[in-house]
Amino acid sequence: MLFFVLACFVPAFVIAVISTGIMRRVAPKVGLIDRPAARKVHVTPTPMGGGIGIWLAVIVTVALGQLVVWWLLRQPELPVWMPEIVRPYLPGVLNRSGRLWLILGCGTVLFAMGLLDDKYNLPWKPRMGIQFLIALTLVLVGDIRATLFAPAPALGAALSVIWIVVLINSFNFLDNMDALSAGIGLIAALIFAFVMLTGTMVPRWLVAGLLLILAGSLAGFLVHNRPPAKIFMGDSGSQFLGMMMGTLTLLGTFYDESTASRHVILAPLCVLAIPLYDTCSVVLIRLAQGRSPFHPDKSHFSHRLTALGLSKPKAVLTVHLATLTTGLGGVLLYRVPDWTSAILIVALILCVLSIVAILEAAVLNTPRDSGEPS
Repeated sequence: MLFFVLACFVPAFVIAVISTGIMRRVAPKVGLIDRPAARKVHVTPTPMGGGIGIWLAVIVTVALGQLVVWWLLRQPELPVWMPEIVRPYLPGVLNRSGRLWLILGCGTVLFAMGLLDDKYNLPWKPRMGIQFLIALTLVLVGDIRATLFAPAPALGAALSVIWIVVLINSFNFLDNMDALSAGIGLIAALIFAFVMLTGTMVPRWLVAGLLLILAGSLAGFLVHNRPPAKIFMGDSGSQFLGMMMGTLTLLGTFYDESTASRHVILAPLCVLAIPLYDTCSVVLIRLAQGRSPFHPDKSHFSHRLTALGLSKPKAVLTVHLATLTTGLGGVLLYRVPDWTSAILIVALILCVLSIVAILEAAVLNTPRDSGEPS
């Protein structure tokens, strides 16, 4: 299993480190640069386009992986270094390549739209329209949907579309401080990959592999994005990350009556509780103040922590630790046998969110029109 983890994570990490480093020099030359302004947290012009490094690392690593599998299956015998536990699943990598590249193709469309948004600041309505079209394509064409509501497939499909769109915007909203969105994505991807490899009756190698590749890409990007950031991922990276997380969580929590209990469907809500709570609270605050839900401000959890006196790195670390705490609760859902135990875990998650709410409520005089666009 360690061989599999390293084979997925390390190439993506190396590609992301190199490609993001190149983008640090190329981005300013093509106009991908985020300049300080009244609603910005950073104080120096910073290149954008780090999302190119994340996207490229995922695409190239997946393509290389498929080429390696194709080559291995054409050999008379598999090499001795290939782990026995992985061998039976190699044909499935090629058999499922259609769905795999549909996911990556949809992610590429969002990535390209994000690049245009980074450069030209597109209006939010057409962006939302494209996000819904992408989500519908994944659900209806790729058949990627929540299966808890099997007796009501239309409801499952609708919730799946909403889930994907919400996560796309959640990770976009979270991209408001150095290493915040990418760090949360890294934590969530590693937790879900661990669950896919150890928490199910049969390891889900393909979904786990994609999550590990995504994690490696984010880790490589974070080499350049850790405070003080030398480059931002931009909308291209955050939207691609959000779509990948939304899609892979749907694939990874497939409900099967013969192998799992229904309460595992709550796992994504637990692992992603902090970003989901932050998005919902920010949107409600903006709507209550009569503003667009996409109007930038400092209502985010990270901004509230800095208003309480924490430095930006410590605020980001606090959000990361909160995410890890709720994520470990999601892991436990795969280890408990009944709803009684699951309810106790959910209660723990709600307690963590209550602490977050109390900390946010301590900031009573947050300015309405200051903050970083998110």
